[in-house]
Amino acid sequence: MRRWFWVLGVLVVVGLGAAVYFLKPVNGPARDLTLVGDVERGNYLIRLGGCVACHTNNAAGTGFLAGGFGLETQFGTFVPPNITSDPTAGIGDWTLAQFSDAMSNGIGPDGHLYPVFPYENYTLMSDQEITDLYAALMATEPVSTPAVESQIPFPFNIRLAMAGWKNLFFSPARFVPEEGKSEAYNRGKYLAYGPAHCVACHSPRNLLGALDWSKALTGSPGGTGGKAPSLTRDALIAEGYDAATLAQTLMDGFTPVFDVLGGSMGEVIKDGTSQWTEADRAAIAEYLLAE
Repeated sequence: MRRWFWVLGVLVVVGLGAAVYFLKPVNGPARDLTLVGDVERGNYLIRLGGCVACHTNNAAGTGFLAGGFGLETQFGTFVPPNITSDPTAGIGDWTLAQFSDAMSNGIGPDGHLYPVFPYENYTLMSDQEITDLYAALMATEPVSTPAVESQIPFPFNIRLAMAGWKNLFFSPARFVPEEGKSEAYNRGKYLAYGPAHCVACHSPRNLLGALDWSKALTGSPGGTGGKAPSLTRDALIAEGYDAATLAQTLMDGFTPVFDVLGGSMGEVIKDGTSQWTEADRAAIAEYLLAE
């Protein structure tokens, strides 16, 4: 009998230890939230970060940033929410601290956010960029209609489970440039891994929906990130790209073989990359095609 008490005690200790580990907070470096946001710079970040393509449903005519198309995954269908300045349907009642926590640590006012929202990438943004983006979103026209509800079946609808997911797969940090690389190269890498989050769509994921960072930008066969081609240097060259043509494709959507990129990438180009600066399109092309 005493032996069973020992076994039970060990199981309790192991269980409590696992709970402590999987439920502990996963937070990146503290941000300086005393900075003053600039709406104009923030409006550019809205385009740079793909906010429009994800959070605007042009077909339904719901309004700018008032909620996007449902993203179908093996864990359910996630609908990007209304992120206008409306205090009820949107995020107008969020404080800068709450917004920063969502972007940096994947925690919203209602709890843990699902990684379908690319906070793994946005966490790399600078403190000034977070403040600028917040200022721009608070300046948007409010839309009082909430986005349709996501359809997430049990047990994936348990947000607390995301605490465990983060402890396994999420390492919030800020972008660190590579030494010995050009400014344009590092800007391109920052965009691909940070706000533009190319890596989120163009990389494979494991069974729990976590990015396989060892195969970053090698393409996604489907699942959480959807099907997306490889963006490695060899794959791009095989498709006829060089840095100039890739930058041009990000502007007009035409490929080297005179095809036109449509679907979700077409939306990304129309609402995002076509409105980037020429320097940013050139930077990401330089990074992706670097030897």
